[in-house]
Amino acid sequence: MRPDDWHLTDDVDSFLARAGDFLHSQPALYTIPLTVTEALRTRGPHAYGVEDPVFGILERAGKVRATYFRTPPHRLNLTPLTPDESDALSAHLAALGLPVPGVSADRETSAAFAEAWQRHTGATPTLYERQRLYRLGTLTPPEPLPQGRGRVVGEQDREQLMLWYREFVAAIGGSASVDASSWADTRIAHGRVTFWETPDGTPVSMAGVTPMVAGQIRVAPVYTPAHLRGHGYGGAATAEVSRAALAAGATEVVLFADLANPTSNGLYQRLGYRPVTDFAVYNF
Repeated sequence: MRPDDWHLTDDVDSFLARAGDFLHSQPALYTIPLTVTEALRTRGPHAYGVEDPVFGILERAGKVRATYFRTPPHRLNLTPLTPDESDALSAHLAALGLPVPGVSADRETSAAFAEAWQRHTGATPTLYERQRLYRLGTLTPPEPLPQGRGRVVGEQDREQLMLWYREFVAAIGGSASVDASSWADTRIAHGRVTFWETPDGTPVSMAGVTPMVAGQIRVAPVYTPAHLRGHGYGGAATAEVSRAALAAGATEVVLFADLANPTSNGLYQRLGYRPVTDFAVYNF
């Protein structure tokens, strides 16, 4: 295939007009592009940073075969590609001079693109993280649940939510998409984070969710401060938001787990989450 089989746009509405049906065809697998483009569509092109996002579409015989997007300064995100398609995309992006600091995709696609990018640009890929995408089967809440209850965050929780967002980003070694105050305000306004709190009302863990798009909701982030782990709080919070997602009408509830963390992977499987596919993240 040729590099010019890829089509570039910086307009999310144009991108979704052409690629929306493709992304909706497998909402669990395409959870990241679905939720990111929904945020860009509803909150504006700078929902994830000060620079404009870019989108790409691979079409054959009038049908969308694959997509990519990048919201600077973050990594390139890809739907599944063959090695030939990865090579053509690398040539396409290199010819355009678009910066690519890294890639996130299913394991095979990510590895193929990393190799192709190195061939075309000389950049050295470094494996940053291996992830597993899970989809909820039958929800099985922890038994017994830790004492306490789940509670959707409100304005009174703003400072706590901001603090935990900063701690979560630091714990995963990531970079914040937006400042903590904006992140917290958006989630409070739409009721998208739940605290698990002890009987005396002390928050001990949080679990968030993305807006429902194409019938799917993704659980993210899940965070318990280090000194409070080991009591089942994270599992209780995750079960609570999973139950609420199903009650809201989600047909698929998904989440990602770092494969380097056997504790979280074991927890999610005990809650009823089943593996979909593995992902890999590379830095260049």
